Amino acid sequence: MTLNTASLPARIRADIDRFGGVLWLPVLLAVIALLLIGQPSTWATLTIAGLAMGMMIFLMASGLSLIFGLMDVLNFGHSAFVTAGAFIGATVLAWLGFWVTGGNPALNLAGLLLAIAAATIFGALAGWFFERVVIRPVYQDHLRQILITVGALIVAEELVLLIWGGAPIPVPRPAVLTGSIVFAGVSVEIYRIFAFLLGILVYVAMHLVLNRTRLGLLIRAGVENREMVEALGFRVDRLFILVFMAGSALAAMGGAMWAGYQGLITAALGSEMMILVFIVVIIGGLGSIQGSLLGAILVGLMANYVAFLVPKMALASNMLLMMAILLWRPYGLLPAVKR
Repeated sequence: MTLNTASLPARIRADIDRFGGVLWLPVLLAVIALLLIGQPSTWATLTIAGLAMGMMIFLMASGLSLIFGLMDVLNFGHSAFVTAGAFIGATVLAWLGFWVTGGNPALNLAGLLLAIAAATIFGALAGWFFERVVIRPVYQDHLRQILITVGALIVAEELVLLIWGGAPIPVPRPAVLTGSIVFAGVSVEIYRIFAFLLGILVYVAMHLVLNRTRLGLLIRAGVENREMVEALGFRVDRLFILVFMAGSALAAMGGAMWAGYQGLITAALGSEMMILVFIVVIIGGLGSIQGSLLGAILVGLMANYVAFLVPKMALASNMLLMMAILLWRPYGLLPAVKR
C-alpha cells in the first residue's frame, strides 16, 4: 500500500473546511493564548479587548475591502477618510459638551450617535468627490492609482493640520460609556462592548445588503460581467460610486470610533492605522466582508495577546500572522475574487 504524499495538503485542507474551516482560527488562537497566559481572568479581559479592537478595525477595513475587491481600485488614500472621521467625530463630541459629559445616559448616547453619523455622512460625501475627481481618471491603471491616491492622502493630511492644527486633540468619551464592568474577576470597558456591538451590527447590515437585496446582486453581477449588466440597462458606474461612498463612509465611522477608543488623536492617526487595515484586507481576502471580519478579529486578538506575553514582538506580530496565512492561503482566508 502506497501513500500519495502530494495529496496530503489537499486532504488536510478538505478536512479543515469540512469542520468549519478557517472560521475556527480565532477560537484556536484564543485556546493557545489561554494555555500560554494561564490566568483565565487576564485571558478573558485580553480576549474581549481584542474582539472590540478587531471590530473597530473591521469598520475601517471593510470599506477598503469593498473598494479594492469589487472595484479593483488600489486606494492608498483610504486612511484620509479614517483621519477625517476621527477629527469630525471628536469635534462634534466637543461641540455637544454637556450632552456627552452630563449625567443623562440618553443624551450621552445621542451625542455619540450624532458624532458617528456626522463622520459617516462626511465620509460618504468625501468619497463621492474623491471617486469623481481622483479615482475616475485612473481606472484600470494600478500604478497611477497608487501615485494619485498617495498624493491625495498627503494633501488630505495637510488639510487636517491646517484646520485642526498639529497638537494632539483630546476626545471626550460619553459618560455612559466610561468605566468598566467587573464580572467574575474580568474587567471589561463599557466602550469596548459598544464598539463590539456596533461592529456586529454593521457586518450584519452589509451582509444582508450584498447578499439579500437587488442592489447587492447588481453590484456583484457588475463585478463579474460589467458588459452584460450594462446591456440590461443598468449603470454600473453609478453602482460603483455607491460602493466607493459606502467604503469611505465605513472608514470615517471606524475613525470616529477609534478616536473615542484612543482618547487622544493626531493627524497621523489614519496613516498609522492603514498598516493594520491593509493586513486585515490581505488576510481576509479581496472583496470579502466575511473575510475582513475574520481577519480583523485575528489581528485584534493577536495584537492583545502578544502585547501581554511578549511586548517587544507586538509591532511585528500581525505582520508575521499575515506571512503565515499567505504561505498557507495565497489569496487570503475567504477571498471573494482571485486576481
